[in-house]
Amino acid sequence: MITGGVLLAVVSGLCNGLFTAPMKMIHGWKWENIWLVFIVTACLLMPAGLVAAMGPNPGGLYAAAPSSAVSSALLFGFTWGFGAILFGLSVDYLGVSLANSLVIGLSSAMGSLVPLILRRQLQLNAQLILLLSGIVTFLLGVTLCGLAGRLREGAADRTITPGKRTRAYFFCIGSGILSAIFNIGYSLALPIADTGVRMGYSQFTATNTIWLLMLAAGSIPNILFCLYLMNKNRSRTLMGGSGGVRAWGLSILMGLLWGGSIFLYGAATPLLGDMGPSIGWPLSLAVGLLVANLMGVWLGEWRSAKPQAARLMRYGIATIIAAIILCATSSRLGVS
Repeated sequence: MITGGVLLAVVSGLCNGLFTAPMKMIHGWKWENIWLVFIVTACLLMPAGLVAAMGPNPGGLYAAAPSSAVSSALLFGFTWGFGAILFGLSVDYLGVSLANSLVIGLSSAMGSLVPLILRRQLQLNAQLILLLSGIVTFLLGVTLCGLAGRLREGAADRTITPGKRTRAYFFCIGSGILSAIFNIGYSLALPIADTGVRMGYSQFTATNTIWLLMLAAGSIPNILFCLYLMNKNRSRTLMGGSGGVRAWGLSILMGLLWGGSIFLYGAATPLLGDMGPSIGWPLSLAVGLLVANLMGVWLGEWRSAKPQAARLMRYGIATIIAAIILCATSSRLGVS
């Protein structure tokens, strides 16, 4: 059971680390075109399709679930939507390496610890000590990868004005906090899944009804922002232009990969024990960041990097692997 949860969290991170790769292969579309198709696929079509295919009556389940859990799913999901927008802006300003490091570092720490505090599970024992050690190790690995990325992108970074850089750091901080809110909201919405299980649905099916609420709510600010940019930049017509079929397919693939990571994460947490959301969150994020950085190496992004930057990246990857091992081991200590 625990092993299955760890494996699902790892595969969740794998999908999360791969989901941005198709974006590098899309030509002729602007960011808002890609992001709109991605969001509609991942946050609307995929959760609605899975819930419909598995047969639960979401309306009846939400009516039977605690109203506080339903409200948390909607509120925290909607708030997370702004975090996704801020993440896109921070990447545009600071680049992928540094923005990912800052955002994921904040998200992993807050998204792991706050659910423990809210559920009053912050009791110092061997499992918590090992989990905290994993989180600290992960933050160290994230810092090393971020420093390596900044060294690699140093020339481009010098073109950013001090004011623009300051705004970018605020975007990163806001995105990291709001991304963590996604996991906090999921933790508070778990009574919805408990209600579904009592009504006879499987744990996976019941959990999917949480994602249906949270992702649909989170899609609202993203869709509105994309439509605003498409109107402002007059990029709406690009979606029917030459190369549109390829761009549509790759954007949909992005949505399937990221959406898959969320549903796999939801399947993993019940198998990881009472501290499932706090263990699964950093584990999935660590694997995702590891995969993203390894893909960068494989694609040759570090081929011309300075030796110091490449060395820092290797240290960062090794540290993230150690964090994955610590987080996965902490889940074993929860077995009675």
